[in-house]
Amino acid sequence: MNRWVEAARPRTLPLAIASTILGNILAYVNGHFNWLIASLAILTTLSLQILSNFANDLGDTQNGIDNSNRKVALRAVQTGAISPAEMKKAVYLSAIISFLTGLTLLYFSLQHASLAIILTFLALGVMAIAAAIAYTVGKRPYGYIGLGDLSVFIFFGLVGTVGVYFLQTLEFKISTILPAAGCGFMSVAVLNLNNLRDLENDKKQGKHSIPVRIGKKAGFLYQKFLYILTILSFGLFPMVNTGTPPTFLQSSTMLAAYIPIALLANKLHDKLSPAQIDPFLKKTALITLWLILVFGFTQIFLSE
Repeated sequence: MNRWVEAARPRTLPLAIASTILGNILAYVNGHFNWLIASLAILTTLSLQILSNFANDLGDTQNGIDNSNRKVALRAVQTGAISPAEMKKAVYLSAIISFLTGLTLLYFSLQHASLAIILTFLALGVMAIAAAIAYTVGKRPYGYIGLGDLSVFIFFGLVGTVGVYFLQTLEFKISTILPAAGCGFMSVAVLNLNNLRDLENDKKQGKHSIPVRIGKKAGFLYQKFLYILTILSFGLFPMVNTGTPPTFLQSSTMLAAYIPIALLANKLHDKLSPAQIDPFLKKTALITLWLILVFGFTQIFLSE
């Protein structure tokens, strides 16, 4: 059991549910909230993240990315703790579970929606499952050509937040794109740290992640730029949403989330070794969840 728990990468799960929690918070603030829909959305997101982690473990080993040169954050298939055949079965099972939980979510949330909307969300669900697998599995995984950042931004930012908001409210509100984008930027930041940690090995094995393409120094500048975009996205939301600037109390409370991001960014530089970079993945993921919770507090309790 321990090997499967480790392969599921528990430290990635707080980040996975961040966008789902954010979408539910935005729906609650707008007077729409259903606990069953919220719970099913979180369960579906967790299933997709675990599917992605299993597929990543399998694909990176099969394609030679995870090899004997990898010394930090060793993977289950790479080390032989789980065989490729076992992991392949786990990928299939996780995909089925993700599909079933997603289907259940759509059943309870879209009972009064049009057929076009139902088919749209069904297509998004299938695309999310396909994206989780195709990131590293197959002959032409899109994660190896630098498209992982875009996929993470879309699914762990925009779709996760705006999609859950719609499932709760059955309406689209353009202002929700801002915090959704902020959550997406933080998710990309975690992926970029992962790619910065693995840069040298990825370069040798032909995986062209963003840091491999632009270099380590520029990769850390990109990381800090993502943090800046996150703060701007959340900071601008109150004005776009209500047409008025955030209150002093809202702004000062949000500093409790912005300051940890700034302190984290200040510690990141291109002299860090892979082993030194690795802990920042968990820190960024947890800070993302903290950011969502602080934002939710300001919207629920400190709005005029």
